[in-house]
Amino acid sequence: MLRSLSLRRSLHSLHPHHPHHRHLVILSSSSTIPRARPDPIRPFCTDAAAAAATSSSSELRKYLGYTALVLFCGAATYYSFPFPDNAKHKKAQLFRYAPLPEDLHTVSNWSGTHEVQTRVFHQPESLAQLEEVVGEANAKKARIRPVGSGLSPNGIGLSRAGMVNLALMDRVLEVDKERRTVRVEAGIRVQQLVDGIKEHGLTLQNFASIREQQIGGIVQVGAHGTGARLPPIDEQVISMKLVTPAKGTIEVSKEKDPELFYLARCGLGGLGVVAEVTLQCVDRQELVEHTTVSTMQEIKKNHKKLLSENKHVKYLYIPYTDTVVVVTCNPVSKWKGPPKFKPKYTVDEALQHVRQLYQESLQKYRPDVKSSNKDEPDIDELSFTELRDKLLALDPLNKDHVIKVNQAEAEFWRKSEGYRVGWSDEILGFDCGGQQWVSETCFPAGTLSKPSMKDIEYIEELKRLIEKEDIPAPAPIEQRWTACSKSLMSPASSPAEDDIFSWVGIIMYLPTSDARQRKEITEEFFHYRRLTQERLWDRYSAYEHWAKIEVPKDNEELAALQARLRKRFPVDAYNKARRELDPNKILSNNKLDKLFPPSESP
Repeated sequence: MLRSLSLRRSLHSLHPHHPHHRHLVILSSSSTIPRARPDPIRPFCTDAAAAAATSSSSELRKYLGYTALVLFCGAATYYSFPFPDNAKHKKAQLFRYAPLPEDLHTVSNWSGTHEVQTRVFHQPESLAQLEEVVGEANAKKARIRPVGSGLSPNGIGLSRAGMVNLALMDRVLEVDKERRTVRVEAGIRVQQLVDGIKEHGLTLQNFASIREQQIGGIVQVGAHGTGARLPPIDEQVISMKLVTPAKGTIEVSKEKDPELFYLARCGLGGLGVVAEVTLQCVDRQELVEHTTVSTMQEIKKNHKKLLSENKHVKYLYIPYTDTVVVVTCNPVSKWKGPPKFKPKYTVDEALQHVRQLYQESLQKYRPDVKSSNKDEPDIDELSFTELRDKLLALDPLNKDHVIKVNQAEAEFWRKSEGYRVGWSDEILGFDCGGQQWVSETCFPAGTLSKPSMKDIEYIEELKRLIEKEDIPAPAPIEQRWTACSKSLMSPASSPAEDDIFSWVGIIMYLPTSDARQRKEITEEFFHYRRLTQERLWDRYSAYEHWAKIEVPKDNEELAALQARLRKRFPVDAYNKARRELDPNKILSNNKLDKLFPPSESP
């Protein structure tokens, strides 16, 4: 008699904004499997046929029993594997569903690439409550990793042991219009902050691609915008209030404990929970965005001029084409005003060939799906990035298909050349597309007065690598620049004030919710990333963005990464500060522990 088997597994929706949490339970089952039990005293058979029949029947029952056991174990293993709700190959009728316990929280990053479940998720509403949460956790030696908006591609703020989130601490506390500074609670989102200070005629100096990050999070990971004269966002911080496990609430600035200030400004959430931030702002201004399409040859010729003459500039490279999209942003001229420009193509005209490619591809890959299908969205209502996702979803790892999509993107940008005018917080954003894997590296690119051109060489080598290795690399490869940062843990850290750094991002989209397909895309992306690491990173002194660095599973690769980080960053000083401010490591998580293991001699 087999014992009843009950397996509990949780199914996770792959969409981060609308998770449907369920427990998967195999119904208890019991069955009797016949077994041939040897008799200690076997009777002597004089009839050979009868003996043979008895033996044959016994053997048959024995092997039937073994077969049933194997099938049962295989079925139990198969049905306990956590496939998504919509996986067609999963038989659902054998299961019943039960909700997760009310105290179990599932937290995932925006792309659904990292997810944890925890029973400890604090959301204090005031500094006093935050101090209480940190103090109690430290007394119990219980981990509460600071997590912001959960936008980091590598889930750097996630922890199964427990988390603390400051979304309810989101107030603008003080605005100094004369000094152009603002003091805010660290849980405020970038867009909230911008909306809260625009009535004072102020805004932030620079922006990342999106506006949903909490200020505490965007500062701690060394996020950045673009502009060779503009530093990463952590440089806008002029003072911070940290709630630390060992020393309570402390305030740091370049006047108050400058050594800790420059270490903690980009502290990865490991030196204290950032509770308040004072930021240096700039006057709010309108910008003119100019989008043009260029080639690698033209870029090499004009690169130094583009970097020095534009306040903001970025390049978008389209793999397997010679297309380079150049986007510049500059203040509206007080004398000339905004440019008078009539676009050559409407948005519909720019998208027409992309829609046509989707219709043709749909007929090729899914001939049973009609364009008039009510379940299919109206493609005329989709943006370019939404269309790209739907196109790539048809065959995301087929290089020839990806090339066609890239060519369609290049044509879209050619028909989208022109100008756009708006406030800086409206203009400096960028539609990054749907869920994705991304790796972004930062490396030195000379000085503003004398660029090294290593940034362009890096791209040329990267594009050759993609083509040589037949990587199904979608667009774009995004390249941006910043000035240096004085924050010691910033990838753009440098004591030389005129140094500039280039940031290059590679990408693979996850345009499907099918678990097996996402796994295949993930494996291909990490192959792509590994090749860039092996061929380019050391040669160009490139280091990954803290919100995009992934911890290797292989011990040798992990040891190599740890040694590499020590060459670039003051790891010993960082670990020393962690021991002093958070001796029980309650603000840490598995990722931080592996990236910064304790030194052999404290």
